[in-house]
Amino acid sequence: MNKGKRKEILSPRRLKLHEIIFEADTKAGKLFDILLLISIMLSVIVVMLDSVNHINRDYGEILFYAEWFFTILFSIEYFFRIYSIGNPSKYIFSFYGIVDLISILPTYLSLIFAGSHYLITFRLLRMLRIFRVLKFAQYLGEANHLALALRASKRKILVFLFTVMIIVVIVGSLMYVIEGEENGFTSIPRSIYWAIVTLTTVGYGDISPQTPLGQILASLIMIVGYGIIAVPTGIVTAEYSKVRFGKVSTQACPDCSAEGHDPDAEFCKYCGSKL
Repeated sequence: MNKGKRKEILSPRRLKLHEIIFEADTKAGKLFDILLLISIMLSVIVVMLDSVNHINRDYGEILFYAEWFFTILFSIEYFFRIYSIGNPSKYIFSFYGIVDLISILPTYLSLIFAGSHYLITFRLLRMLRIFRVLKFAQYLGEANHLALALRASKRKILVFLFTVMIIVVIVGSLMYVIEGEENGFTSIPRSIYWAIVTLTTVGYGDISPQTPLGQILASLIMIVGYGIIAVPTGIVTAEYSKVRFGKVSTQACPDCSAEGHDPDAEFCKYCGSKL
């Protein structure tokens, strides 16, 4: 198999556009990303100000047009990202592709569902690109290592969460029997809610046991909660220590937009296209 062969050969114009949009190694690319990050911050500030009643009352129309300006701007940018990739589906269904789409949907959804435009704050996830823009490649490496550790420990974490769910259902049922409706435990689901809040050591206080037996059970659950909190951390830490550390570059593949390649890589390690 010839790894240098790309599914679609990009034209010089699309390659130049890819270099500007996806790369941060050139002046044009870095300028584009900096302007993008500033626009993201400004658009989020606009939405936050719009939620303040007296500001919305006095400047609501200006904020409305500003919000649509940024949304249209990001929509155009999203289109160009798709256009400048040899394999658009790789970008569309990637983490950043989904984040970029989610960042522009709330404003359009607000035409149907009132108030949904406040979800524009999800655009802040796009700020994760700042590590690439500022050439903090070591941070990209750390992020890749953490992702690998989480992926390696997912089965253990799923077993752990399943065990926790069993515990809260059993404890919630016990508390429903012990305390009863007269003490606020009106149903098993509500008692399970109490068990989750207690086991996670949050303790809202909106419902609490009143009988001595119920308080003893609650005390045991609180103590167990402190031990349970440390379990996922230990699982991920153990897997993280197994990950091999190495340098990564900020270069993005022109075919699938993947990042995290070795500094001396000539081909994409995900799709085989030439970098």
